[in-house]
Amino acid sequence: MADKGTESMQGGKSVYGARLGILMLETRFPRFPGDVGNAHTWPFPVLYKVVRGASSERVVCQKADGLLDAFKEAATELVSLGADGITTTCGFLSLFQDELAAHAGVPVATSSLMQAPFVQRLLPPGKRVGIITISAEALTEEHLIKAGVDPSTPVVGTEGGKEFTRAIVGDALELDIAAAERDILDAGEALLRQFDDIGAIVLECTNMGPFSRSLAAHVKLPVFDIVSFASWFHAGLSPRRF
Repeated sequence: MADKGTESMQGGKSVYGARLGILMLETRFPRFPGDVGNAHTWPFPVLYKVVRGASSERVVCQKADGLLDAFKEAATELVSLGADGITTTCGFLSLFQDELAAHAGVPVATSSLMQAPFVQRLLPPGKRVGIITISAEALTEEHLIKAGVDPSTPVVGTEGGKEFTRAIVGDALELDIAAAERDILDAGEALLRQFDDIGAIVLECTNMGPFSRSLAAHVKLPVFDIVSFASWFHAGLSPRRF
C-alpha cells in the first residue's frame, strides 16, 4: 500500500521494500543467525548477490586480488534490483571502499571496521577502541586506513584459536560453534591483556555477529559488529515512521 496521502509512486526498481544490498563472498561454511549472510539475522528484507570467485582465503589472505571488477558488477546488479545502499560480508573489503562507493551510485559500507572512528569518539578520555579480526596477520595498515581507522588502533586476531579462523578462511562445511565462540572470547581476553585502555570492541569479521553478546558479557565492554553497523546504515536508508 502506498503511503497515506501519496497519489503516485516512482518506479525504476525490479524489487521494492529491500533497501540494503549485501555483496556475498562465494563460500560454503555454515552461516547461522547473527551472521551477515543469514537472512534471519535481519529484521528487514535484504538483497543478496554472490560474487563468484571471491573465496574467504582470496579476500582475506590475498587482499581480494583481481576481484574489484567482479564486486563492481555485483554492486551494479544489486542497485538495479532495488538496493539503496550496499554492504558486504567481509571486513577486509575496506580495500574497495572508495572504488565501490564511486561506482555504485548509492551509499556503500564495505566494512564493519568503518565503525571504529565513531566508537572511539564515544569513549571517555584515556580509553581506546580495539579490534578483533579473523586474521591480525592479514589485516594491514592499508585495510585500516581505507576504513578511516587510525593505524595505531589495537588489533587482535582469532587465527591462534582452534576453530573460527580455520573454518571460515578454510571454508569448512562444518563449524564447532562452542569452539568458535571460545576462540573469540580468548581473543577478547588477549586484547584486554595486551592493552589496558580498551573501552569498546569492534568486530571486523562479519561472521562474528553471533558471538557479540557472549563477548560483551565476558569482557564487560560494548561490542560493535556488522549487524550493529548495517542496522544503523539501514535506518538511514529507511527511517522509521512515527
